[in-house]
Amino acid sequence: MDLFEYQAKQLFQKYGVPTGLGEVATTPDEARAAAERIGGVTVVKAQVKVGGRGKAGGVKVAKTPDEAAELAGQILGMDIKGHTVHRVLVDPGAQIEEEYYVSFLLDRANRTFLAMASYEGGMEIEQLAVERPDALARVPVDAIAGVDAAKAAEIVAAAKFPEAVAGQVADVLVKLWQAFIGTDATLVEVNPLAKLADGSVKALDGKVTLDDNANFRQPDNASFVDVESTDPLEQRAKEKHLNYVKLDGSVGIIGNGAGLVMSTLDVVAYAGERYGGVEPANFLDIGGGASAEVMANGLEIILSDPAVRSVFVNVFGGITACDAVANGIVSAFELLGSRGEAVDKPLVVRLDGNNAELGRQILTDAALPGVQQVDTMDDAADKAAELAGAAA
Repeated sequence: MDLFEYQAKQLFQKYGVPTGLGEVATTPDEARAAAERIGGVTVVKAQVKVGGRGKAGGVKVAKTPDEAAELAGQILGMDIKGHTVHRVLVDPGAQIEEEYYVSFLLDRANRTFLAMASYEGGMEIEQLAVERPDALARVPVDAIAGVDAAKAAEIVAAAKFPEAVAGQVADVLVKLWQAFIGTDATLVEVNPLAKLADGSVKALDGKVTLDDNANFRQPDNASFVDVESTDPLEQRAKEKHLNYVKLDGSVGIIGNGAGLVMSTLDVVAYAGERYGGVEPANFLDIGGGASAEVMANGLEIILSDPAVRSVFVNVFGGITACDAVANGIVSAFELLGSRGEAVDKPLVVRLDGNNAELGRQILTDAALPGVQQVDTMDDAADKAAELAGAAA
């Protein structure tokens, strides 16, 4: 889960990383009031989970509260690389003398953590890494040893920070590491880490990515969820612990195993070309040991999507036996029926593997309205696409 800048700065403050944090505003009037409370020059910054805000016009300097309100009105509602701005951060202005870059991240390729630092910050780090790779220090960090004062000094030296700020940057790195491991993050980044006119070093921006797999031991992570930008179906699916991603098509997809589901998306898209460009409506993996309840929850989510015109259930029985899947489908119909929600979208079911014959028999005996069983994956994909195309 990526955090907004203001959320990242809140975490930085918790761990003692020096940073300035103003106030969040969702309207121009709120931005004006925030600027009045802060006083002096302020910076109005779009809060979106994507880089390049400045180039897109999402970061502007305001000299007065009225100007802050005017700029907030321009920024709120903007589209920045597909992200709509719902809030702005009104930060106190800063007299910047130099800009640096520091970060910690998970280095998956080398199965370790990595510190990256540069004396030249303020620009897109990807561009710096390509154009002047020698200006970006990369220092592996042992997960057990971590970053103490000595390791921080090593990182600072590798990045060639000048003596005047080396001590302060090293102190920031130690605290930033504590934020990194304390929140189970996969990335913490400061760009820029700035030297101000008074000689102090401060994080003027922040980027943090938290590991969703660690949510069970990070209960505070729930407060960082961006409800406004989260698709309501994805949020409901997450609450039911389903691996669900909303897509733009009209064929609902359920499968067991990520590989099978990805393949199912491909065959549906290919088959859909014959029926006016029909596409998959979602990715939903019920997993290798899913119960009938999981299957019912998945169908409930997919059938509640108004864009879905047909559903393709593609299961190869292994750990998840086909009879459990069939019982899940029956349970879903019963659950929705008890709520007065008629299942009026056709389901194409392909069962193969463990207990496939039993699963097919369960569905045959249930005689559920709109359910069609098809033997092969390609034929089932074709039927689901045909049904969705016909309902368009």
